[in-house]
Amino acid sequence: MIRVALAARPTARASAGMRAYARALLERIPRVAPDIELVPIESPLALHPLALRAARAQLVHLPYLEAAPLVPRPYVAMLHDAIQLQYPALFSRATAAYWRFVAGPLYRGAARVLVSEPRVADDCVALLGVARERVRVVPLGYGDAVAGAAPWEAQRPYVLYAGNHAAHKDLATLYAAWAALPGDLTLDLVLTGRDEPAVRSKFVRNGGAISFLGDLDDATLARRYRGALAYVQPSLAEGFGIPALEAAVAGVPVLATTTAVPSIVAPFAQTFAPGDTGALASLLATLARDPGPARRRAAEGVVVLRAYTWDRFAASTAAVYREVVCP
Repeated sequence: MIRVALAARPTARASAGMRAYARALLERIPRVAPDIELVPIESPLALHPLALRAARAQLVHLPYLEAAPLVPRPYVAMLHDAIQLQYPALFSRATAAYWRFVAGPLYRGAARVLVSEPRVADDCVALLGVARERVRVVPLGYGDAVAGAAPWEAQRPYVLYAGNHAAHKDLATLYAAWAALPGDLTLDLVLTGRDEPAVRSKFVRNGGAISFLGDLDDATLARRYRGALAYVQPSLAEGFGIPALEAAVAGVPVLATTTAVPSIVAPFAQTFAPGDTGALASLLATLARDPGPARRRAAEGVVVLRAYTWDRFAASTAAVYREVVCP
């Protein structure tokens, strides 16, 4: 039996995807890897080193971007993305200092750095100086509710975005592309997250409306995927992008920037350059006028992408644990 201590307490800046990652480990590892004893540590961040040592584990797993120094070795660390290093102007000086003096040394000291995307592996090497041979790519998974959900019934066709409204998501490009659609096209733009009246008043068109849905439970989000004409991911960058995978598994066409689409979804998606409002507007217009080709392409992806379950992710992560503890 391999005993692994998981620093499971989410930090204040942990995104929904990061929390889903840790939750999947706790739920799935016991089922797919009975030789792994995963011990969650819920202590406040400052106490992690002592709590992790008290767990008497053979290995520590750090699932979030933030962690305390002096972590017991050996440990593996998850790098969800390096967006703070790619776009430092979008973040504070304190964030830059954290990455330079804490996060960088932490990742370089890991026995293995886990990433979910090949492009994040490249960033890990280029921006953090981690040796390539210590990086392992383990794709994430999709929620159980997605595959069997019934489509959401809407009065008008809509395209969907699911996620937070942080600056690097570049939602301004999505708003502008939607507003630029020809007037004869009927298409709503639907987003999860808090309502933004200023956005709704600024971006207006006769053939549709922008609406914000707030936070959705898994079942409702799955139905929203299934009912959408397309899922759109306009981000400047993403680590993995669980919503794009979930939409693709639901059989919905995915439109995403070249720097945000998951590599496993890319063969079945339509892409555009980050910030290219015209290209996104063109893709949306073509899809609205003739959705058949995009839907057929998406249907091909369902067959392949349904293999990328959270169970598969957990089994692959367990294999990395074994690699470190039993080389």
